[in-house]
Amino acid sequence: MASDATTPRVRDAERTRAEIIDVATHEFADQGYAGARVDEIAAKTRTTKRMIYYYFGGKEGLFLAVLEQAYRHIRSLEQQLDVDDLEPVEALRQLAELTFDHHESHQDFVRLVAIENIHYAEHLRQSSSREVLAAPALDVLTRIIDRGRAAGIFRDDLDALDVHMVISAFCVFRGANRYTFRAIFDRDLLDPGLRDHLRTMIGDLVVAHLTSRP
Repeated sequence: MASDATTPRVRDAERTRAEIIDVATHEFADQGYAGARVDEIAAKTRTTKRMIYYYFGGKEGLFLAVLEQAYRHIRSLEQQLDVDDLEPVEALRQLAELTFDHHESHQDFVRLVAIENIHYAEHLRQSSSREVLAAPALDVLTRIIDRGRAAGIFRDDLDALDVHMVISAFCVFRGANRYTFRAIFDRDLLDPGLRDHLRTMIGDLVVAHLTSRP
């Protein structure tokens, strides 16, 4: 009987944590770390400020939980991509396009990354999950690159982190610099009319770089 009584409480706690993180994600992305208020987050959830402190230890712990959840989501999508059944070039292109799609549809993620960089990654540096947040992305890319090299398609002087940086830089730039880019060049990088062109571009860029000869 004890286990039957415990299970609903565990599920309720998990749902409450998930709800808090979901609301906090939008609040931190909109207001920044300094501007976000735990009181406001509590008011938008079915919980209290006291409960938020109970689950996360405070604002800093909550922001770290938000960051970790945001990174875990993109890592889980990368792991779901069945790259081993694709030719290396197509696998690389699909991974780049997956990142493009994710960052476009999760602008909160882009803003959270920008905010954390403003704070010199002081929160992520305290995370006990940093290896877990990094390893999946590099594992998928490494498998693609290794197969491409073995087939004589890809150059051998780049590693997975190089490629990850190029893909991330392109995809983050669209969201993080959308408004300044539009103000200066009068082009909205999230304009639906440009989407197919830019989505193809990132795949072309990465494939061309890995298949070129130094």
